[in-house]
Amino acid sequence: MVIHRFEDIISWQKSKELTVLIYSVFSDSRDFGFKDQIQRAAVSIMNNIAEGFERRTNKEFTHFLFIAKGSCGEVRSMLYIAKELNKISNDDFSKLHSLSEEISKLLSGLIKTL
Repeated sequence: MVIHRFEDIISWQKSKELTVLIYSVFSDSRDFGFKDQIQRAAVSIMNNIAEGFERRTNKEFTHFLFIAKGSCGEVRSMLYIAKELNKISNDDFSKLHSLSEEISKLLSGLIKTL
């Protein structure tokens, strides 16, 4: 299967979903440093997938996918802090954590394929 647009990549679609959810869940947060960091990390996942794809070489794409995977880990790590500090509900934590794990697995699979 040949992918012609980064918008067709499932891990990009899922990371966009994660980013929208992160923005939504933390929209009322007054901890601006934390909020900014988790939002930037989430956006970094989808943007690195897009940027790597647009480079049009497997080597560069793989490099950017590893960066996206790292940002995915950063989001997951921050979710633990958010949960411990009661910044998010257990339900929101579970939903966001699960989605970030799914994205990480998708990225691993894509990296192996390349």
